Amino acid sequence: MEEIINDPLINKLITSLAAGDINFVTGVIWLIVAAITSMMGGAIGGLLLARKDLGYELSAILGGFFGPAGVIPTMLIGLAALNIIMHL
Repeated sequence: MEEIINDPLINKLITSLAAGDINFVTGVIWLIVAAITSMMGGAIGGLLLARKDLGYELSAILGGFFGPAGVIPTMLIGLAALNIIMHL
């Protein structure tokens, strides 16, 4: 674990994430975090809305599939807008 933390590449990545720098690597990491979070939120929303009609598993699966449908494009547009604003 100590080798991973002391690795210069990982150290630079953690520093740029903490500082709020937006480059390609941090953008991809934030996109992955947003997709995973939206999948969990979609699954919970699917359970709350359709658990009696479709069952627990199917409603969670469908919610997990459709949750990222609105989040991923919005996240890409937001990251692009932040990148443009930061470089003005």
